[in-house]
Amino acid sequence: MAAGSKSLISGTVADRSLGLGSERTLVCGLLIGQVGLVFISIMIAVWTPRGLVNTSFSLLAALCVLWFSAGGRYSWRELGFFRPRAGAVAMLSAGTLMALTIVVAGWLVRGFGPAQPVPWERTWKYALWALEQEFILQSFFYLRLESLLDSRRAVWGAALLFCVAHLPSPVLTGMSLIGGLLFCEMFRRYRNIFPLGLVHGALGLTIAASLPDRWLHHMRVGLGYLTYHP
Repeated sequence: MAAGSKSLISGTVADRSLGLGSERTLVCGLLIGQVGLVFISIMIAVWTPRGLVNTSFSLLAALCVLWFSAGGRYSWRELGFFRPRAGAVAMLSAGTLMALTIVVAGWLVRGFGPAQPVPWERTWKYALWALEQEFILQSFFYLRLESLLDSRRAVWGAALLFCVAHLPSPVLTGMSLIGGLLFCEMFRRYRNIFPLGLVHGALGLTIAASLPDRWLHHMRVGLGYLTYHP
């Protein structure tokens, strides 16, 4: 009986371990599917002309982000909504330094052409869009990549996705990689998207108002960058 009981217990432990492994595989597959579906939808929207296809995939990406986030296992704190002041000084200081660097760079390359005008109406709309981008980047992509990888690899993974989404604009692609690494590292440390959204918006507007529009094509990416005509 003792030997039989030991075998039974060992078998039960093995079965539980197998069950946990299967559950882990299922969760990983689900997260990979969510990341892949949203990112592919974004890329299709970015690389198709305005119309039914473009609108459909833009809406699909937005709805998937909302649906997966609402039904996900991440807490409000993990999503970045629970600590609105955490790391704010560090993020705003880094953002200010980057904005000043962009302004100086814009002054140095002013001979290549004028920057684009940034009217107030566009400013507040872009500020909202920047916060939305940070939610997608951090509260959706980064969190899922962190569950699949370790946190530091997730910083690079999410930043690379952010960078690829800005192709083929050379300026925005390079800056989005640098900014994405900064944003994701700050989120990894502080779990707070509010100051990140503010910094993201301020940097985007500074780029638009400082660098030659002939390089930025009105801050467009994807097909819009290639088909832009001033």
